[in-house]
Amino acid sequence: MERICSQCHAVLEKGNPVDWCHACGGALVERESLPTLNQKGAPPSEVDHRGIVLPRRHALGGIITPQ
Repeated sequence: MERICSQCHAVLEKGNPVDWCHACGGALVERESLPTLNQKGAPPSEVDHRGIVLPRRHALGGIITPQ
């Protein structure tokens, strides 16, 4: 399960005990995590200072988005 903002769709890290989004103040909901984000051998997710999980980046640049 992952915690996602219902307003701006930011994903928060699991150890963060708040019920509101640090980016916009929206309510958080829980959903099943996407299987493409939990691949073996993938680098660990980057988390910014607010506890928001940043999107993965490709080695040549750009953001990898799940389909």
